Amino acid sequence: MNRCDVAVVGGGAAGLSLAHRLTETRAAAVTVIEPPDGPPRPAERTWCYWHAEADGLADAVSASWSVLRVHGADGRPVTVEPAPFTYRMVRSADFERLVHRRLARADGAHVLRATAHAVREVPGGAEVRCTLPDGSTADVRARRVFDSRPLPALPPARTQLLQHFRGWFVRTAAGRFDPGVADLMDFRVPQPAHGLAFGYVLPLAPDRALVEYTEFSRRPLTTQAYESALGHYCRDVLGLGAFTVERTEQGVIPMTDARFPHRAGRSVFRIGTAGGATRPATGYTFAAVQRQSRAIAAALREGRVAVPAPHGRRALAMDAIVLRALDTGRIDGPDFFTGLFRRVPAERLLRFLDGTASLREEWGIGLRTPVRPMLATAAELPFIPRRTRSAARDGETHR
Repeated sequence: MNRCDVAVVGGGAAGLSLAHRLTETRAAAVTVIEPPDGPPRPAERTWCYWHAEADGLADAVSASWSVLRVHGADGRPVTVEPAPFTYRMVRSADFERLVHRRLARADGAHVLRATAHAVREVPGGAEVRCTLPDGSTADVRARRVFDSRPLPALPPARTQLLQHFRGWFVRTAAGRFDPGVADLMDFRVPQPAHGLAFGYVLPLAPDRALVEYTEFSRRPLTTQAYESALGHYCRDVLGLGAFTVERTEQGVIPMTDARFPHRAGRSVFRIGTAGGATRPATGYTFAAVQRQSRAIAAALREGRVAVPAPHGRRALAMDAIVLRALDTGRIDGPDFFTGLFRRVPAERLLRFLDGTASLREEWGIGLRTPVRPMLATAAELPFIPRRTRSAARDGETHR
């Protein structure tokens, strides 16, 4: 029987971030339960976020950009410099190595490679039932358990879209990219009948970049459909010429106004996408995970039990309106997002998208959206029933 103050189930962005903050602040002795090597372990993936201050993660940041660009459906670009923010890319393997090194140096920190099957309440805390790589069983008992595993089904929601994407890490025969500029949304792609689609380009060198095709819609595409869309974007829109695809990544992120419970028992808490860390209207998760991890560590140091919500009520209410307006077609997705970048100062907009804007800033941004359709959507939301649908299984793959 392994005993500790805190057990963290899952070694993705949420689990490792919490373990890192707990050991960094010496808030608790922690055991991280990670899947062993093999099919249960997620493939390497990319997380992106923007930040303005030192956050202790610089060693895991593989690239960053101080200039961002959005291309409208009409082809006109909007280029912004959101100083002091920079947009940062973290590869999951780099992040795992960084956190594992820090856990190895910390007293009371431990990584257990095992498959977690069940979490149950026991006197004085909770217990995680696990299977080790050799097939034997192991139990981890802790005063508190933080579970980051995907939910089997998403909670009932009025609106549920998916942000689904496939990306190519490409190398071009000639320099085609500006390493100083990241394209967050490029709407110069054919738009689906329902939802919206855009390209996404993160240059790593003049001849290398991560290029993605992304949709906000109700259902993912087939691999063949993603490949076709990526080929069109790279050849016909970006004009990359000759290039090779060095590796790929693919993911699905829930975009929903569901209410995610932060607590699964007296001593069991949910974190990450399972705990509502994914921003409903954008799919961004990594930055909210960092904020929540720091807040949980501070709470444990002070002897408090409450786990703070990843996003405030105002932000979630505004996101619910945006999601519903997009889903019903009341607002045009490409025009909506391009308009925000054209009309709102970049630093203020990034704070809003990150969930850290003030009430005054949120109000000002709201006035720069299509007011009539947004008001109509807000008026109908209280009368729309919440329904249960299947969960996206790759909840914290990206952003």
